[in-house]
Amino acid sequence: LQKNASSRCKHATDTVIQLAQTHKTKPDPNGLVFGTVFTDHMLTIEWSLEEGWQKPHIQPFGNLSIHPGCSALHYAVQLFEGMKAYRGPDNKVRLFRPMINMKRMLKSAHRACLPSFDCAELLECIKKLVEVDQDWVPHSDSASLYIRPTFLGTEPTLGVKKPNKALLFVILGPVGSYFSTGAKPVSLWADSKYIRAWRGGTGDCKMGGNYGASIYAQYEAVDYGCQQVLWLYGDDHQITEVGTMNLFLYWINEKGEEELATPPLDGIILPGVTRQSILELGRKWGEFKVSERYLTMADLRQALEENRVREMFGSGTACVVSPVGRILYQGENLHIPCEGSFSPLASRLLKELTDIQYGRTPSDWSCIV
Repeated sequence: LQKNASSRCKHATDTVIQLAQTHKTKPDPNGLVFGTVFTDHMLTIEWSLEEGWQKPHIQPFGNLSIHPGCSALHYAVQLFEGMKAYRGPDNKVRLFRPMINMKRMLKSAHRACLPSFDCAELLECIKKLVEVDQDWVPHSDSASLYIRPTFLGTEPTLGVKKPNKALLFVILGPVGSYFSTGAKPVSLWADSKYIRAWRGGTGDCKMGGNYGASIYAQYEAVDYGCQQVLWLYGDDHQITEVGTMNLFLYWINEKGEEELATPPLDGIILPGVTRQSILELGRKWGEFKVSERYLTMADLRQALEENRVREMFGSGTACVVSPVGRILYQGENLHIPCEGSFSPLASRLLKELTDIQYGRTPSDWSCIV
């Protein structure tokens, strides 16, 4: 998977496949809880500085055996990706813009001092795994097969250093709706008490430490009667992300322009695949201004007072689009306009994106396995 002198580059065509002798019972797609059910197989690829990438293995799903002193366990030398496979009405299985995930994973690997790899070769390995477990892709237009590539430093040493051994693995699991409330608007707790990411940090990479450090704040949000955290940054309380999602504000801006805005990729925002797709769709439609710009809580509060806010929603692979209905900020409940369970623009974006993902609308964003 890696193209340099020390790698002895392996290709997807070298994949060794060992099929499971027994198969798990597949769950009802209507009762799935995110991330709790896993398929019959997994992909593992080992790397060492001495020998480079080894042959990819597709094998029965099972526990990993790693040294207790490996850097992933002690120093969070670890990262992951999140993507999905969808079964269309034509029974074909598709991935959605998977090369963006591969390139983002490679960027995260560089930041974590983990070895480089060939994005196209890794994608072919993932396709092979999905093909082996294709019966696990739900026959449903509201469920999908979640794909979780993960990359760990596995060198057996307590030294704080670039690891000379690593493991890249991929696991799969069928998933339904991400949020317990289904498609209802979510409530957010906005407070500068906790910070998700900062400039010069790793907020623009998909590293496990970013998520583990957010759990405490998430539970505090629940204590305040909210479902998610609206992450703020800086003394001016810039709006950054919501929970594990990118954030969009559809409003009439300060200049009286109809605008769909989201915070810019300045190093603290994760460059989401759904985020990029929404920006590109909005620009393609040409019906309103589409901006990557800074937004503060003061901007939002003033716009709400002046009835200039139309919608606010999060976006991500797990949820696609999730409308925001309420924000608790400085002891005040800010109510975001939302017609019914889904506001008009969020609903339109959800339909457009899922039509592409499930193959109902032909698109070069869709990749058949």
